[in-house]
Amino acid sequence: MTGNRNTGLTGAVTPVMAALLLSFFSCTNNDTKLSTFTTSYSNFSNTLLVEGFTEPLQSTSVTIPGFAGGFIDGTVEYILEEGTIVEEGQVMCIIDCPQIQNEYEQITISLENAETGLNKTKADLNLQLALLEAQVKTNEADTKISQMDSLQLAFLSPSQRKIKELELEKAITEKARYEKKLEALKLIQQSEVRKLEIEIERLKIRATAVKERVDALTIKAPRSGLVILANSSSGNKLQVGDNLWTGRPVATLPDINAMKVKILAPESDFKLISVNDSISYTFDAMPGNIGTGKILKKTPIGQPYKRGSNVKVFEIEASLDDVTTMPEPGFTVNCHIILKQVNDVISIPQIALFDDDSMKVVFVQRKKGFEKRQVLADVSSTKETVIAAGLEEGEVITLNKPKLSLVKTLVTLPDSLINQPATTDETPKPEIPPGLPPGMVMPAPPNTAQPVTVNQ
Repeated sequence: MTGNRNTGLTGAVTPVMAALLLSFFSCTNNDTKLSTFTTSYSNFSNTLLVEGFTEPLQSTSVTIPGFAGGFIDGTVEYILEEGTIVEEGQVMCIIDCPQIQNEYEQITISLENAETGLNKTKADLNLQLALLEAQVKTNEADTKISQMDSLQLAFLSPSQRKIKELELEKAITEKARYEKKLEALKLIQQSEVRKLEIEIERLKIRATAVKERVDALTIKAPRSGLVILANSSSGNKLQVGDNLWTGRPVATLPDINAMKVKILAPESDFKLISVNDSISYTFDAMPGNIGTGKILKKTPIGQPYKRGSNVKVFEIEASLDDVTTMPEPGFTVNCHIILKQVNDVISIPQIALFDDDSMKVVFVQRKKGFEKRQVLADVSSTKETVIAAGLEEGEVITLNKPKLSLVKTLVTLPDSLINQPATTDETPKPEIPPGLPPGMVMPAPPNTAQPVTVNQ
């Protein structure tokens, strides 16, 4: 937004302004009435009034997170209202994404089935192992019986002895075969169990990854703050039913305890403003609230005031160092930028300063008639001019030019005084506490003009 330019005095009515009001009721001791102004030492201020708005100095952006190999694309199922104050961890938004939710349900079922299958396989293998071990034990018993029968071989006939020897050999062979079968079964069991365990680990990893995406569908506040919702593709604030996807901003959480001021100034005002210029703030929505700050940064590249417009505005960033009550983000601010301020000087209304050939002159009231006096003008605003030399405190000057017949004398300044540099241009701006005007110059020197009588 652009501000309305208004250079001049701000704040309370200054002595110059008060004198201007009173001067219209005063007159000279002649018949011709002239408005007058009485000079005095006061503080001169040249200010520029522009409009800005508050922004948080720091803010946290809340966006839809991304995941390696995963993407979120859904719609808003629930979202907080704009301006809600949230605490850290509070739910701000819930996204409806059936694809991710279905994927998680399917992988959860697959994991449960795999774990059930592993338990069943282990039970079957344990049963087979138990049966084989029983057979091994039975074979061992038969072998021992055959060995005990071998003690009777000496008392048997040759044919019977041969049968017993064959039975013993058979039992030993069976024992060796069962032992090998038992070892092979154990290896097979370990392999099948390990294969199922690897599949379960793979499913758990996938389930964890999908669970993270499911959890990300519930957006929680990363810290406490004021909710400023992002805009949807239609330009309105996000609401239920709007589309959201990975990387899409949901809201910002500004730090409402620290603000800055952004100004979009037209080029004419932008050229007058300098970095470190002091500012005083007022707020239309907060009567009585005042603040101070300074210009921090100027962006030299302009942007169109609005789409298709040839009028450009320039962005200026200013600090809000001291304020009675901290405003909320987006509040309109009246920025009184102090372009020049000097203290304890004589300043007069612009309308009291006249051009006379190459001189700046004023008309000083005398007991009889007026004195045309050359003055040395210094810094000025649209309303006032600081007089560096040629006037003293308490002198009465006219606000409009008197008749030539009433001008009795002409007073000029020495060339050495006119040619010297203006004091206020050489005096640097000192550091000032908040709320006090920056800059200070020495009071105007005494009137060293030499009077010259004008022959009438």
